[in-house]
Amino acid sequence: MDDPYIFPAPDLTRYVCRRTARPPALDGRLESEPWLRAERSPRFVDLVTGVPCPFDTRMAALWDEACFYAAFWVEEPNVQARLTERDSFIWTENDVELFIAGPDCYYEFQINARGTIYEVFYIWQDAYRRAGFTGRPEFDLAAHPVDVLAGFQDVSRFGKHPRGRRWAFMDWDFPGLRRAVAVDGTLNDDRDIDRGWRVELAFPWAGFTSLAQGRPLPPREGEEWRMDFSRFEAFQAAGVRVSPDPGWALNRHGVYDSHIPERFSRIVFTSEPGR
Repeated sequence: MDDPYIFPAPDLTRYVCRRTARPPALDGRLESEPWLRAERSPRFVDLVTGVPCPFDTRMAALWDEACFYAAFWVEEPNVQARLTERDSFIWTENDVELFIAGPDCYYEFQINARGTIYEVFYIWQDAYRRAGFTGRPEFDLAAHPVDVLAGFQDVSRFGKHPRGRRWAFMDWDFPGLRRAVAVDGTLNDDRDIDRGWRVELAFPWAGFTSLAQGRPLPPREGEEWRMDFSRFEAFQAAGVRVSPDPGWALNRHGVYDSHIPERFSRIVFTSEPGR
């Protein structure tokens, strides 16, 4: 298997994000325009091996002058979500995740079937001063709760990213973010079989400024951003929780690590309308 920390990656999924003439309803149902015309992705695959995931999971994305829109379709026979406090550790239960990369930073978003979210903004330490983050109040290291994703010393990441450490701004919230979740079944009820849940997201372009680092917003025709669409599942077998939780994504990373922007999928923007 290739080393995921060596970055040539010909197997990355390329998804074409088309322009929509009308904004989505943001009700989580995904049963009407413009999602009916959006291109739905292939089934997600195992984060490490690339084998298709056992529960069908897919995404779609659209854009207009105001926002970038994303949607998830999540097959789930027993929909579970108990965390209700914003920025709880959502990854400890079933969730879907979206990472958006800039040249020297990236954003992590997680959501469960209750609609509870977790957000973090990461800045590579090697670029913190050079890229101009030092002069911005929202990235003042002394004024905000900041963690460190340790890179070379972080054994939990199962590898060593060449750029090393990242500052993690734990209280950063995406400006103007809107989300909706719809459950097809009964939440937290083991007595029946559910169909799953769906997620609908709207990220205003005005909130992308830190991630864009000078790139045009909205992106121009044919421009590519790197984003990771993924899902983590809290499996139990014979009453024992499987560890680590299975992770599925739009394309494999080759290692159990979501924090490799070079392995994020290629999202290409076009003004062409949805099909």
